[in-house]
Amino acid sequence: MIEFLTAYMAPIMFASMVLLLLIGYPVAFTIAANGLLFGLIGMGVGLIEPSIFQALPERVFGIMFNETLLAIPFFTFMGLILERSGMAEELLDTIGQLFGSIRGGLAYAVVIVGALLAATTGVVAASVISMGLISLPIMLRYGYDKRLAAGVIAASGTLAQIIPPSLVLIVLADQLGRSVGDLYAGALIPGLVLTGMYMLYVLIKSILQPSSAPALPPEARTLHGAALLMRVLTSLVPPLVLIFLVLGTIFMGIATPTEGGAMGAVGALILALMRRRLNLKLLNQAMDKTAKLTCFAIFILIGATVFGLVFRSLDGDVWVEHLLINLPGGQLGFLLAVNAMVFVLAFFLDFFELAFIIVPLLAPVAHKLGIDLVWFGVLLAINMQTSFMHPPFGFSLFYLRSVAPRSVKTSDIYRGAIPFLGIQIVMVILVIAMPQLVTANVHKAKAFDINQIQIRVEGSQSGAGSGADDDYPGDNGSNDGYPD
Repeated sequence: MIEFLTAYMAPIMFASMVLLLLIGYPVAFTIAANGLLFGLIGMGVGLIEPSIFQALPERVFGIMFNETLLAIPFFTFMGLILERSGMAEELLDTIGQLFGSIRGGLAYAVVIVGALLAATTGVVAASVISMGLISLPIMLRYGYDKRLAAGVIAASGTLAQIIPPSLVLIVLADQLGRSVGDLYAGALIPGLVLTGMYMLYVLIKSILQPSSAPALPPEARTLHGAALLMRVLTSLVPPLVLIFLVLGTIFMGIATPTEGGAMGAVGALILALMRRRLNLKLLNQAMDKTAKLTCFAIFILIGATVFGLVFRSLDGDVWVEHLLINLPGGQLGFLLAVNAMVFVLAFFLDFFELAFIIVPLLAPVAHKLGIDLVWFGVLLAINMQTSFMHPPFGFSLFYLRSVAPRSVKTSDIYRGAIPFLGIQIVMVILVIAMPQLVTANVHKAKAFDINQIQIRVEGSQSGAGSGADDDYPGDNGSNDGYPD
């Protein structure tokens, strides 16, 4: 028994963690306790030196001082302020008036507003709840099919997962050891393509079943001509300026993501003040939810750090590497297996849990296979986006259910989500088949040979730097990976 436990300690540790998570124990405490338990067992059977736990305090403090993760509370606060300042309501009303004369106009408005909210908030819950409260009753009132209305709202809200400034991209950049700006740049085109695919589905649906997405009646279109143009300008210009303030400065290298998030938070406060919505109650609610979400993410990361430290001490990373590298098909076989696994795990785990637990195990293998980690991160982000749309566990579906009228059954929401879930899967396939969707927008550093570096010391004849392996995650240059 001891010999079996010693030989298979790492896979047993991983399997026990998955089992405990499926039972429903809190994620942060489950993975931390799992790591501590198997660390003690490993010390008992002589597989682990007690000294490894001396590194834990330093790693925990490293998490707390991680400047990249500081962007999470800034972007969360910005999104919550904007959600409560009435921006979503104004955008939906304006764009609904703009597209109201065509079939599916309200659905197009929801998708466009979902993309705009994604680019200004980065928070799925804020987008889905706002659009569910405002647009779902209107869509039902004017005869939209319940399933189409529910599906388009839930799916449009998940665009906040992939369109910058997405929180999941910040977390993935930290776990992959890559720049947040690179992941933002790489995710921009796939996010816009996905938005277009949602609108294409609405177009096809409105052509094949006109009664499912009727145009607004003339009496509902109250704005015309100059009045409509003025409303469009006053509604769209402020969020577009904020988008440029945040994303433009990041893409141009003027600001780091953390600095961009801080500017976005200040910009959101200014917009709320302009709309006369800024008050102590709004600030209190936004800061309370921001603190809770940030603590949620940090506690999971601390637990994952404990788990990862013990798992690697048991050579678990070597076990995962051998398992995945030896898959038939090379890079393509690895990508298919990983995406299938993430898709299934997304039924049970949200993106924070997937990013902190699974990605650190996959990234070194992807790097050794020559896969560009920026492209790999965007691919995983699109796949993780499906975790919000999976019936019956998708969080986006839960958010919509919490604000939907009683006339909309839970089964209507689930069935409405399935076509959009299929579109997200198609997007994953497109990114694998056409990696240029990601890499074309990423400015890669010029590659150099580290073995050619020379160090000259005064008084010596010559000196040459020693070669070093290009190990993950220290590589910050480009590589000739899968999406070359």
